[in-house]
Amino acid sequence: MSVQAPFRNNLLRRLPVEETVSPHYGGRHRLSLVYKTRDLIVLGLGVMIGAGIFKIAGEQAATTAGPAVIASFVIAGLACLLSALSYAELSSTMPIAGSAYSFTYVVFGEIWAWVIGWALMLELQLAAAVVGRAWSLYATRLITDLGTLSGVSAIHMPSFLSGVVGQETGFDLFALLLLLVLAVVVAIGARLSLYTLWFMVLAKVIAIGLVIVGGLLFFHPSNLKPFVPPARPASANGDRTVLDVLMGGTPHAFGLFGIFAATSAIAFAYIGFDLIATAAEETQDAPRRVPRGMIISLLITIALYIGVAIAMVGMVPYSKLNPSTPLASAFAGVGSSAMGLVIDVGAVIGLATVVLVVMVAQTRIIFAMARDGLLPSSLAAISSRYKVPTRAALLVGFTAIALSQVDVWTFGKISVLTLQQMIVIGTLFAFLFVSAGVLALRRSRPDLPRGFRVPAAPVTPILAIAATAWLMLNLHLRTWEYFAIWMAVGLAVYLLYGRTNSRLRHVLDGRPVRAHGRHRR
Repeated sequence: MSVQAPFRNNLLRRLPVEETVSPHYGGRHRLSLVYKTRDLIVLGLGVMIGAGIFKIAGEQAATTAGPAVIASFVIAGLACLLSALSYAELSSTMPIAGSAYSFTYVVFGEIWAWVIGWALMLELQLAAAVVGRAWSLYATRLITDLGTLSGVSAIHMPSFLSGVVGQETGFDLFALLLLLVLAVVVAIGARLSLYTLWFMVLAKVIAIGLVIVGGLLFFHPSNLKPFVPPARPASANGDRTVLDVLMGGTPHAFGLFGIFAATSAIAFAYIGFDLIATAAEETQDAPRRVPRGMIISLLITIALYIGVAIAMVGMVPYSKLNPSTPLASAFAGVGSSAMGLVIDVGAVIGLATVVLVVMVAQTRIIFAMARDGLLPSSLAAISSRYKVPTRAALLVGFTAIALSQVDVWTFGKISVLTLQQMIVIGTLFAFLFVSAGVLALRRSRPDLPRGFRVPAAPVTPILAIAATAWLMLNLHLRTWEYFAIWMAVGLAVYLLYGRTNSRLRHVLDGRPVRAHGRHRR
């Protein structure tokens, strides 16, 4: 590896962009090529569309925006699209498994790359645990609803399982089994993961299609009036956001403010398109196909969410929606209770695909960081049989299992379901760096080939940064406190391990570097 003299060997040392696509640096690009554009689209749909598609529109319509929640979905979609364009450009320039972590390594330096990698680890590891736990709740409800609708007692939940499945706290067997099965699927090959994902995503999209068509059959324009209900003080929910503190006074719901308040919550539902970038090293013609897959999957997701929102608020007046089960209550209100079963099936499949994709993405992030020496190099080993970083996959799986049962070994003091916003803050933190990275790399390396270029730069990346900052201000103060603690721990880990074992540091020092990422049996 040749390194130019100006590269300084300190905490801000930057990985040369040419080395990110070099087959000589750490055994890069030893993963099998399995993804095409259509597979990346399925990957995006798998992670962006979960059970929230059946709940968030009705929840925000009933409590925050009214029928104008449709406009909130459009605005949130456009905000996320801004960040997706930045991801698309950097992915086309550096098609590597590390995604935002590797982009930051090139543009801003090692210490910032570690910060982003640590934030992504928080996002993805918690996402697998939280969604796995939520999957158990929906799976239990599906079994109960099957018994209720059919009247067959044999398919009711067995009594010996009643205390260990579908629980918000305590040990949960369903969550454990789901995470264990999907960890094995991820560990034994990308192709098996892809085939499984295709099947589940197709089933999920069919269920969503049935919900949209079924809802539109009961659509009445009068239910959309008034489209923007009059503003009124929002009900207190205990947790204050950063924006609440900065603005002071009492937050309001509905009206124009309600539209933008709902936008902040809805934007979180679109998060996940960024994970497509982690599949870049396993994608044929990645500089072109990764941006296409990312943008197309996000546009499809936006269309499906808006479709569900229109169907939901058009069926019944927003004031009659049950925020806990809005879509099911809407169908029940028009005499179509059987659609609740379709919703349950769609939610169970949808959450399973989310867990599968985040586990795949987390495995690639850990693989990339280990390949760079910032994590133990054994995690970058690629199985000669399965052609995937199996050790990293198993670590991800077992960590997710432990986190999903976190309140068991903390004696109920902390429930993993209460940490959902921690997933969001890690993602948004990465969004900021990726959008800023487009601006910085355009200035420092305008000569680099780019398979995709952000239109209207620098305006578009600047708007993406502003939109991301707005979303971060809408997170709870407690979330920021937990995030600061996580980052402090991460900084200590880097100073004690990553700084010393960094492969780039060894290269800049002229020391021999043992190749990582070799195949193992």
